[in-house]
Amino acid sequence: MMRRREVISLLGGTVATWPLAVRAQQSERMRRIGVLMSLAADDPEGQAWLLAFAQGLQQLGWTDGRNARIDIRWAAGDTERFRALAAELITVRPDVILASSGPALGALLRVSRAVPIVFARVADPVGAGYVESLARPGRNATGFIAYEYG
Repeated sequence: MMRRREVISLLGGTVATWPLAVRAQQSERMRRIGVLMSLAADDPEGQAWLLAFAQGLQQLGWTDGRNARIDIRWAAGDTERFRALAAELITVRPDVILASSGPALGALLRVSRAVPIVFARVADPVGAGYVESLARPGRNATGFIAYEYG
């Protein structure tokens, strides 16, 4: 299993404490990354977002098809699709899942308390009950909020 630091480094684009070469040599096993998108597959914003995500992974030494497999599901804003696709993503046994919105995160948390989930663009994860606090999210979810509180 990947540790929280590796998950945040992998998905957040921050530099982990281990050099890239060491991380790449740790395991020859193909890592599985699930992605639950709130947009439709043909949405230009969603495509741009995924391209940036893949480029960030590549900068960290993770390439789809080489040492990582990215399984993407598109919910197109449909509540029922979020639930079905979240359950489907869990069946592929990902090492980590990226949730692109609050509804995606909520659906994923309903089907798994074990797989690490990194969320992005979630307005109020504490208020929604997804995490205990921003400093210590608890459970299996961590991520980035949609706004800075000031």
